[in-house]
Amino acid sequence: MNVRVAAARVVTAVLQDEGSLSTLLPTYLSKVGERDRSLLQQLCYGTLRYYPRIEAYLNLLLTKPFKAKDKDIEAVLACSIYQLLETRIPSHAAVNEAVAACKALKKLWAKGLVNAVLRRLLREKEQLDTTLEKSLEFKTLHPKWLVKLWSDTWPDQFENIISGNNSQAPMTLRVNQRKNNRAEYLSMLQSAGIEASATQHSPSGITLKKPQDVAALPGFSEGAVSVQDEAAQLSAYLLSPKAGERILDACCAPGGKTCHILELVDNNAEIVALDISSKRLERVEENLERLALQAALIGADASDTKSWWDGQPFDRILLDAPCSATGVIRRHPDVKLLRKPADIAKLAELQLTLLNALWPLLKENGTLLYATCSILPEENDQVVLKFLDTKKNASLHALNLELKSLESLNTEPQKLNVGIDTPAGHQLFPQVGGHDGFYYALLKKG
Repeated sequence: MNVRVAAARVVTAVLQDEGSLSTLLPTYLSKVGERDRSLLQQLCYGTLRYYPRIEAYLNLLLTKPFKAKDKDIEAVLACSIYQLLETRIPSHAAVNEAVAACKALKKLWAKGLVNAVLRRLLREKEQLDTTLEKSLEFKTLHPKWLVKLWSDTWPDQFENIISGNNSQAPMTLRVNQRKNNRAEYLSMLQSAGIEASATQHSPSGITLKKPQDVAALPGFSEGAVSVQDEAAQLSAYLLSPKAGERILDACCAPGGKTCHILELVDNNAEIVALDISSKRLERVEENLERLALQAALIGADASDTKSWWDGQPFDRILLDAPCSATGVIRRHPDVKLLRKPADIAKLAELQLTLLNALWPLLKENGTLLYATCSILPEENDQVVLKFLDTKKNASLHALNLELKSLESLNTEPQKLNVGIDTPAGHQLFPQVGGHDGFYYALLKKG
């Protein structure tokens, strides 16, 4: 399949809310030649990352919107505008490829239109930019409602949130301390000619200077290392698992946190890894197998405890709740197009339902770590505070990092020194070259 046709079809499906980038892209990657796959990924991710700006241009360049059946031509234009403005492809090549894509889509009528729109953009860009300079969507690459929420809620962090979301997310690794410590693995990377540095906040994290195919990472297939963002790595340290405990990882897929918990206790804990998607549990199983770890996998709705719980309480529960994913937009740029204001209240209701359902499963004096990859208080502090209002046996617990390793089991807990404290927990914001946006709150029972 023509790579630009594939990109147009992925972008069209996202814009018409027929799926997410992560669900649509794999299908089309298998339909293009191997040498075109990186270009397809770049076109899809780049176009969606810049789409609010691209859409603003198109609104000025087109005399009327496309009909639903011709949204693929709009997507061809969008991908080409991204290439023209944000990549080094020669202008004539981008225009010619866009026109050729119209032919491949069997829409010959669109060739002249696409050619004219792109050439007009090149001629009139300065004038168009002047017209659009006051548009929030154009400037921030985000929908107006999200910009308003963040500027009102996080005025001091707002500019960094936008910069972080619009940046390229780094590839971060988590060293399996059952195999090597971080210094040893950094040395292995250096020997393999891969530039990398230690993360600032996770003691097992490494950030690569450039993304790599996992097959190129020393010992990856043998479980020496996993791919996981630094903010997500903090989950296991904040949960503070102990050997021999019974632990629930609710909403566990794809399994990074499950595996990290088991690594910290040297595979000596009874872990129940639960997810509503049986398909996504396949990824968890693959990760456990690669890392030589054991957990009980259950495909079920975490809130329907009668359908899966065996009646045995848990010492610790990790609830990485479904959320808006507004802290990981740089990894999932389609989020800012697919997410709508009404979604936030629905997600907050689901998060509170999950908290209420899982709380009775926790032992007395047990702890529950509530986490989201959201930077919206409606899904974070507000959910936790509503929960606390109805539970006399629940209280907030200090968020300390139990930075224990297999070599040093007596390390004193350290205060979480990244992000900001909030009334109920702790908020991390996406950082250029660093960690994703994440929220944590630790609840103690009794």
